[in-house]
Amino acid sequence: MKIKDVCKLLEELAPLHYAEDFDNVGLLVGDKEAMLTGILVTLDTLENVVDEAIAKNYNLIVSFHPIIFKGLKKLNGSNYVERVVLKAIKNDIAIFSIHTALDNAKLGVNQKICDVLGLQNTQVLIPKHGTIKKLVTYVPISQSEQLKKVLFDAGAGNIGNYSNCSFSNKGTGSFMAEENANPTIGEIGKTHFEEEEQLHFTFESGLESRILSALKNNHPYEEVAYEITTLENNHQHIGMGMLGELENNKSAADFLSMVKERFCIPTIKHSRFLDKPIQKVAVLGGSGAFAIGAAKALGADIFLTADLKYHNFFEAENELILADIGHFESEQFTKNLLVDFLSKKIHNFAVALSESNTNPVNYF
Repeated sequence: MKIKDVCKLLEELAPLHYAEDFDNVGLLVGDKEAMLTGILVTLDTLENVVDEAIAKNYNLIVSFHPIIFKGLKKLNGSNYVERVVLKAIKNDIAIFSIHTALDNAKLGVNQKICDVLGLQNTQVLIPKHGTIKKLVTYVPISQSEQLKKVLFDAGAGNIGNYSNCSFSNKGTGSFMAEENANPTIGEIGKTHFEEEEQLHFTFESGLESRILSALKNNHPYEEVAYEITTLENNHQHIGMGMLGELENNKSAADFLSMVKERFCIPTIKHSRFLDKPIQKVAVLGGSGAFAIGAAKALGADIFLTADLKYHNFFEAENELILADIGHFESEQFTKNLLVDFLSKKIHNFAVALSESNTNPVNYF
């Protein structure tokens, strides 16, 4: 098995086009063609994690956070990022980061938080915009079904829990082949009329090149007519954060006590308690202040996230409770999610949870 094979598996869980534009995901360091010796999963790739991979003879580190986030202008070991990258290169260790691709995935970071809390009826808090496109093309009626099957196989027409979705209209197309054309049907210099079917498919934006390749390689015409548009519709299964419901309502104090226990958190910063029970819970692993408005709009009783600043707590405005449970703490179960996923997919190679503590925050 090669490192690129593991990368492909990880992209099944969280396609890289799910990632935010500012992010840096995928294989950041290493040769994708190298043969795999083992996988070490971590939240952050620090020097002690690379040392652990060396000791275990594992040559792939799967890290949630990217060690290279901003552009590297030099590589001389003057800071912790450069030292990690240098040590990984010297020891032929590859580093793969999944970060916001997994944040936005349906079964990613935030669904894992919901699972730990026992939340039910979960939904995406902020559906991702601009991820759905539509393809319209035209094909002779006699070859419509064959082309549809090819496009379905390439990923067109998958909507939520449904597949092979399309819409069609029948009509008459016309064209005239010019002197240097090589028409499949019709004659050069004569206008040809053909009974055609207009086909419509929606698809995820990351599949565009694959779907267009399938279209052009399997369409009967020399020149393929098609249109692609980006839809305004939000993708209900891709996006930041989750909203779920507790099976039984809890008081704010009891709920946060449960959170402290299950997340092993010594202290939680929060806005003032409200005189109502907790039933709807919004969560967003990592820095989530930008989602406060969305949590309010969906009627959350409490919003669990991290990195809230002083003035963010004023935004609660007696509509919900804001609780900062810590950046590392909110994402800590991501490692387990990745190990479980890879262990089920890969049976002949070791997949290990890093024993290194990478949390830079301490409590006194």
